[in-house]
Amino acid sequence: MIGGMSWESSIEYYRIINEQISRRLGGYHSAKSVMVSVDFAEIEVMQRENRWEEATEMMVEAARQVERSGADFLVICTNTMHKMADEVERQISIPLLHIADATAEKIASCGLKKVGLLGTRFTMEEDFYKGRLISKYGMEVVVPSLQERIIVHNIIYRELVMGIINPTSRDSYTEVMEGLVSCGAEGVILGCTEIGLLVNQNNSQVPLFDTTSIHAEAAVVYALSTE
Repeated sequence: MIGGMSWESSIEYYRIINEQISRRLGGYHSAKSVMVSVDFAEIEVMQRENRWEEATEMMVEAARQVERSGADFLVICTNTMHKMADEVERQISIPLLHIADATAEKIASCGLKKVGLLGTRFTMEEDFYKGRLISKYGMEVVVPSLQERIIVHNIIYRELVMGIINPTSRDSYTEVMEGLVSCGAEGVILGCTEIGLLVNQNNSQVPLFDTTSIHAEAAVVYALSTE
């Protein structure tokens, strides 16, 4: 796993994966895993200053460290940094379990076709994520208005990645999700691994797809299927 983006959600990955292993295998079982955790302060500056080539180099090196540690496959514990997932996968010899693929398969299993997408502005506005859902899975993806995207993005970076859970921000997200539903969304993707710390199914009238839980559980299924 590549974690630290932020460590608040990396904790959730580790917890969910080990809980799932324990539930599936029983006894004293826990997950054999390795995590390379980066410094999110460095990543955040690269994102903000549009230094994506440098960010890609950092992610590739982290992925190589994971591979050298003996991992059978790679999980990038963040949505936004899947922006460089294709390049990372080209630079390693182990498979990469893509977060958008795991999420899309979960949505498809529910029979849904039109979904709302929340996340960082990079995830909501660029094609590396929603484009994959559209082209590979034939889904229709709706995103919030520009002003709402700014609100969603700022709450992630100013609060959630620092472990700040603000009820007012929860109300803001709930309102944004209601707007997506009014645009026809049959479900909403929590497309940032920290959003699940703020809102859950109780805050939505349509199914929520928490990418952290979905990705972590998919990693367990994949790991057990390849043993």
